[in-house]
This record gives sequence, C-alpha cells and structure tokens, in this order.
Amino acid sequence: MRKSVLKTLLLTSGVLLSTPAMAQQSESDWVPMDDVTEAPAAAVPPSKADAYAAPVYSVPTYSTPDFDAPSAAAPATKAPAQKASSKREGRRVEIVPYLEAAQIIRADLKNGGDVLTYSTIAAGVDGTVATRRAQAQVSLRYERRFALDKNARDQDVITGIARGTAALTRNFSVEAGGIAARSSVDGRGGASNIPGGNTDNVTQIYSVYAGPNFSAQTGELNINAAYRAGYAKAESRADIALPAGQRRFDQFDDSISHVATASVGAKPGMLPFGWSVNGNWKREDAQHLGSRFDSRTVRGDLTWPLSPNVAFVGGVGFEHVVISERDALRDAGVMPILGADGRFESDPNSPRLEAFHKDGLIWDAGVLWQPGPRTSVEGRFGKRYGTNTYVGSLSYRPGRDWAVGASVYDVVSGFGGYLNDSLSALPTQFRSVRNPLSGEVGGCAFGQAGASCLNDILQNASSAAFRQRGVTGTFSGNVGGWDSGLALGFNRRTLIAAQLGAQAEVDGLTDDSYFALAYLGRNIGARTRFESNVYASYIDPGFADAQDTLSTGANAALSRQIIRGLSASAAVGLDSYRQQDFDSDLIASALLGLRYSF
Repeated sequence: MRKSVLKTLLLTSGVLLSTPAMAQQSESDWVPMDDVTEAPAAAVPPSKADAYAAPVYSVPTYSTPDFDAPSAAAPATKAPAQKASSKREGRRVEIVPYLEAAQIIRADLKNGGDVLTYSTIAAGVDGTVATRRAQAQVSLRYERRFALDKNARDQDVITGIARGTAALTRNFSVEAGGIAARSSVDGRGGASNIPGGNTDNVTQIYSVYAGPNFSAQTGELNINAAYRAGYAKAESRADIALPAGQRRFDQFDDSISHVATASVGAKPGMLPFGWSVNGNWKREDAQHLGSRFDSRTVRGDLTWPLSPNVAFVGGVGFEHVVISERDALRDAGVMPILGADGRFESDPNSPRLEAFHKDGLIWDAGVLWQPGPRTSVEGRFGKRYGTNTYVGSLSYRPGRDWAVGASVYDVVSGFGGYLNDSLSALPTQFRSVRNPLSGEVGGCAFGQAGASCLNDILQNASSAAFRQRGVTGTFSGNVGGWDSGLALGFNRRTLIAAQLGAQAEVDGLTDDSYFALAYLGRNIGARTRFESNVYASYIDPGFADAQDTLSTGANAALSRQIIRGLSASAAVGLDSYRQQDFDSDLIASALLGLRYSF
C-alpha cells in the first residue's frame, strides 16, 4: 500500500512541473539566479538538521557551508533554450510532458557475443518553475522495456528527481523533494549500470520529503526554524547473486524520518563577533527490525573576524545519539530466518538492542577565508560521535560561465534519512544527467545555487545505520560553448549494528567507494543537440574474500527536431563491469528513437 501511494505521489508531482525533453539531460533554459527575482530566504535548510557546523553570523560577506550535507558543488551555467518558455521578467514556468518510443540493440563483446534487442515505451514530464515566490525543478520518467529475446526479461522502470520551494508569507515557506532511482542492494554482488544488463543485485528505491521553514529578523537577531518529514522505500529482492561463500546481509525496506532545527543569532554589530545558539533533532524509524536512529544536539557558535577576509569560527555543545534495533527470528540452529522478500524476519518480542550510544561534549574550531564575494574556503577540526572529525568546504565562482565547489563531510545516519538529506541539499534549479540509452538518472544534479551527488548512498541499500565520511568536488559551467560538468568523490562508510543482533557480522565493516562523472553538451544550430557522458566507479566492499568491483562507461547522443514537438534521437554507448572471479561484462549498445513533447 505504501509503495503504491508513494508512486502516485511521484507521478502526481511530475504532472505539476516540467522542462523541455528533447535532450537526454533534464535541463531548462533557466537563467542564472542573479537574473531572477527569488523567493524570500528560507529558514535554516532542513539538511542542516544534524549539521556539524551551526549557521555562522559574521561580517556581511561570510556564509555558512552545510558540512553535514552529502556533497557540495559548483553553480551551473545557463542551459541553452530548447523551447520558448511562458515567462516574463522574473517569471518562468514550463511544463513539458512527453511520450517516447525507441529500439535498443546491445551486444555482449565478452561473454559469447550474444546480441539482444529491446523495444521501449516511455512517458515522462520535465519541468521548471522560477517565479517571485517559487523555485522548483523536476524530471520524472516511466519506462516499459519489452525484451524481444527469450534470454531477456521485460522491465518496468520509474526514475526521477525533483525539489522545490515556495514562499507562503514573508516569514514562512515550504519545501519538498523526491527521487525514484535504482540502487545496488549489496556492494559485493554484480550490479552493472549497463542498459538492460544484469539486474540481480539492483533494486528500485523511492523517497519523498516535505516541510515548512520559518525565518525572521527582530532588531539585530536572526531567528530560524525548520521541520522536515520524509519517507523512503526500497523494493524487495530475494534473488541477489553473490560470490561463492558470501552470505547476504539485510536489505533496507522502508523508513519514516523527521528533522527539526531552530536557531537564534546575530552578525557582528553591537558585539565584535557573530554568534548563534541552535538545537536540532533527527529521528528515523525503519519498519524492518524496528531499527531506530535518534540524534539530538544543542550548541553555540562564534564567528570572530580577524581581518576583512579571514574569520575564526568555532562552536561547542552537547550531543545525544542512539541507534538501536530488534533481533530477527531464529531457527533451531540460531540462524536468522529470511522471509519471502529475502529480508530478515523481525522478532516482535525481542528487547531493543543498542548498536551505538554517544552522550557528551562536542566542539569544533577552524578558519573561514573569503577574499571576495565569489570565493569561500572553510575548514574545521573537532570532536563528534566520540572521535575526531574533519569538515570543510570550498566555493569558487569567478563569473557566470563556470564555478567550482567541494566539501568534506562526516555524518552518522540511516539509509532513508541520509537519502532525504541528500535530496534537501539539491538546488531548486538544476540539471540532472540521464543515460540516453537507459533513461536512468545519473548520480549528480548540477545547479546555479549548488549541487548534490547521490553516488555514495546508491552503492549499498543496507538496513544497518552507518557513519559516512568523504569528500566530493564538482565543476559546472560553459566552456567554449560547451555545457560541461564534472564530479569526483571518495566515500568511506562504516556500518553500525547491534553486537547481539542479526546483523552483528556487519558491525564495524568499512567499505570504500570512488566515483567520477563527466558530461558535455552543445546545441548545433537551432534544432540539433549533442550530448555525451562518461562515468567510472570503484567499490571495495570491505568483506573478507569479497572482490572489488569496477564499472566504467561512455555514451553519446544526438537529437534532432523534425517538426514542432517531434524529435528523433540516436545514441551509442560502451559499458564495462568487472568483479574478479565472479562477474564481468563489456557491452556495446545503440538506440534509435522518437519523442513527442506536448
């Protein structure tokens, strides 16, 4: 029931907003935000609900990066227009639903040379809203894949990503977001990104969130508050293929999460320093195994300008973080019992088992450097979660043509809560790169106000909580007439589970992942668009005797408008997946298709 309701919500949101669909990227002709009359500033973004660094109130040019956000990125540049938008100055609303039909052929260049063909029918909507009171972007697509060979199977795939904000009054606003994508179930198994390829270790995930924001100024005081509620769901997979000798761990099912934050502070003025006092609460309740994540933090922060360009930043506070779960039902041999969906069967009579409990003082200190309004660098060292922590950010935007961003993050969370945090870090105007052969959403979305990459969370849909540390860097812009984007990242995830529970063997297990994603796109005349994407990911799953996996690929697409609303497209791709002594693929693919945009 929950899954059908969630699909309905995603499809409904897609009907309300859209952008041109001729190109494989989800992009609009949005102009830089400097040229658009924006909605009033929202309260502290919900993604800061468990943020390590509180909002910084300082000299006017100083800002506060979101250190706990999964990634930070550079602003994107203006995308070439593909369809006249219904807009006036400061207003732009586009809704473009579309239908698409395509034929795909894929050839196995390594395992016997099998050639398979697919027919696809897709329906989707792309949209953008940029008005005085609202900012939003959405790209949603349903695709039915018909296998024309007995060795392949039909598939239904829903993919999409959306985020938006709307100002209700001068002080109140609301925001919402959602994603439908495919994720690896287990980092040890074969889960290729190849269109129509091995799906034995792939599951469909859905996530939505929404909540209000409040922001006000009373005298010199800035008052902010926000709340966000979210839901995440992963479809079940009972037939995961793993290397010999590897026992599967439990898979995430669904969860409901809550985030609340409030702060009060002031910039330097009456006092020689900026200050803030804030508190936040974050909770995630998963239905499966009764898993629960509960985090509460109260802290105060100071920003002390040392010069016009440099400031000392630091804070101190108290945290309470508890992660717990229930045990699984056991058989006569005391082994956890698996249900029909491949997940552990929860024991409703089990006492709650603690996996992680930290109460105590937290602190951090660092330096913020802003030599001008286009450059910001911040780094901090401190104590949190009982150990040392390092966080930081970089933002550099020399002009409207290109920009660079980076972040170093450290966060403890569950799968569903982290997925919603990643969504809330998305900008409200962005480009999401899609694979032209499969139609699936890529791992990063680039926007004028920032970007977010989801590669780290989509590598492993474990039901265990985790501590995640890593670094992400991005570039986005227009170079010599080419729309371009680049994202690089490293992520280390340490799983957290109760020592007396069914997931005890994964407690403390650490997996490492690396990813790279690049795209180029260019309009060729008024009717033709060329785009290309390159990706690579490397995963060390951390299990004994489990081999590393490497996925690489490149594709290119050309689309041509035939008549108003109707376009033809052609695409080619080469994708590789390799896991030593278990599974490997090298697939060449080609596509011919037609799309009608309403």
